[in-house]
Amino acid sequence: MAPDALSDSLLDWYDVHARDLPWRVAPQDRKAGVLPDPYRVWLSEIMLQQTTVATVRDYFERFITRWPTVNDLAGTKDADVMGEWAGLGYYARARNLLKCARTVVDNHAGIFPADHAALLKLPGIGPYTAAALGSIAFDQPYAVLDGNVERVMARLFDIHTPLPEAKPDLMARAEMLTPEHRPGDYAQAVMDLGATICTPKSPACGICPWREPCAARARGTAPELPKKTRKKTKPVRQGTVYLGQRADGAWLLETRPDKGLLGGMLGWPGTAWIDAAEPAPDTPPPCAGDWEALPGEVRHTFTHFHLILQVRTALLPLDAAPLRGDFLPRAEFRPSDLPTVMRKAYDLAH
Repeated sequence: MAPDALSDSLLDWYDVHARDLPWRVAPQDRKAGVLPDPYRVWLSEIMLQQTTVATVRDYFERFITRWPTVNDLAGTKDADVMGEWAGLGYYARARNLLKCARTVVDNHAGIFPADHAALLKLPGIGPYTAAALGSIAFDQPYAVLDGNVERVMARLFDIHTPLPEAKPDLMARAEMLTPEHRPGDYAQAVMDLGATICTPKSPACGICPWREPCAARARGTAPELPKKTRKKTKPVRQGTVYLGQRADGAWLLETRPDKGLLGGMLGWPGTAWIDAAEPAPDTPPPCAGDWEALPGEVRHTFTHFHLILQVRTALLPLDAAPLRGDFLPRAEFRPSDLPTVMRKAYDLAH
């Protein structure tokens, strides 16, 4: 089947089956000339990196309610954004989110540029996000290649080269199929196809609009694609966190350095996270007190390692003078502002 025929058949399917997403303009509205707000497209794409639509939806709604424009977001406090982001993970995204919003306001009068080269110069926007913005927000014929699209392309053309080596070939196929007509709808259609029908396990080939031209379906190889290079076993690290509460209910917390894991996020003071095979570091508590180790432990997995945390707690006097961190009044403390691993430590203590 010719590329134009393939893209047209997918667009016909999308016109009927497009997902209803809060950042999306429905296909019938786009046909009528309505384009989405680039701010909403950008915000959703940043949130969706390494995160599922089901998880992102509520976060997106809260962000848009609180900061309905890029100018609103650019003018807010870093801590407020980091607090709302807590739980989404990959916290460098939140730091770049603010940097990008402020750059758009300062350098582009609060309007996202449609120019592809200009988009690539914005903080936190790489080739994929620039292509998604150009395509979805500005209806430019840029191919998008996220995990869903990689899977669809690998199956449609029965490509057995493992990822990430296969990426250039998959991108070439995606570019070949991206139409000049309705490229924004097409980009969302192929992502929807991967998310709802051409799923990682048990793809619903019987109702797929590309079932006939799909080479992997014809050869029975669809369930095993895309192939991936075997990942290395993740190392295990260990550490200790200290949950100190003052007699008036204030909690001892610190803002982590901007650079590094959980950068800029609110968290419990603690030790460095070191290889689990090494002896625990001799790090003093952040404040003098009668620290007690809790039974149990916190386990959390990051992209590159597993983490095991011991949790120590103490009731601290009103005149406590911490070596690290500051006391946050109880009325201002929200466990939901903590990143997931720190919230697990709080949950263990309660």
